[in-house]
Amino acid sequence: MSSTPQATELSVARRRLAVDSIGIWVLAIVIGTIFGFTAREGGLSLIEAAAFSSILFAGAAQFAAVGLLAVAAPWGSIVLLVWLLNARHFLYAASIAPHTTHLPRKIRAGLAYLLTDEAFALTSAHIARLGRFDLAGGWYAGFSIFVPWNLATIAGWLAGAALPEPGTIGLDVMFPASMAGLAVGLVRDRAALIALITGGAAAVAAAILINPSAAAMIGGLVGPLVGIALTQRERSQREGEAR
Repeated sequence: MSSTPQATELSVARRRLAVDSIGIWVLAIVIGTIFGFTAREGGLSLIEAAAFSSILFAGAAQFAAVGLLAVAAPWGSIVLLVWLLNARHFLYAASIAPHTTHLPRKIRAGLAYLLTDEAFALTSAHIARLGRFDLAGGWYAGFSIFVPWNLATIAGWLAGAALPEPGTIGLDVMFPASMAGLAVGLVRDRAALIALITGGAAAVAAAILINPSAAAMIGGLVGPLVGIALTQRERSQREGEAR
């Protein structure tokens, strides 16, 4: 019996999702390993480092928090910085939420917990290809970051001083580069293109005028805000014309 067109489309989309995630897997292993090493150097125990990656699970915010802990910064400033670095995830959630309203609250909470920059990019591309949300694809996108990141954190802590600094071998730019490649694949209309360009420009400006660590936070906030605003405007215009 031949498969239906819908089943074939889903199978093709899931294979593409798996292929897209390969580079993310590799980079999550590399950067996660370096985080484990950094956490050890910052004075965290293996349990504490593993808890950082499994509970906080927030890449750049984890590095920033460990750095502040190492210099005995006040807890209030650490919490505030982590919140600011991760505030863009509210926008990611707002973008995906309309596609998941049919799911139970517990399922949506689990997906939200696994939502990262990379998971958002993979999930958004998967939705764009299918025209709907695929629960299995959503779980895969989240766990394709969560699993290697956490295993690599433990490996990095155990490996100790054998690892080089990220910047010395170009690893500090590999994650942003992979995200840029995924973002380009998401451009399907004028609003997405303008959001991508605006977010990229804001990130570059932040890196130059403030510091490189601010680039992800500012670019990740500006781009989605512009995209949401333009999408709402276009939707209002279409509704007005329909009347």
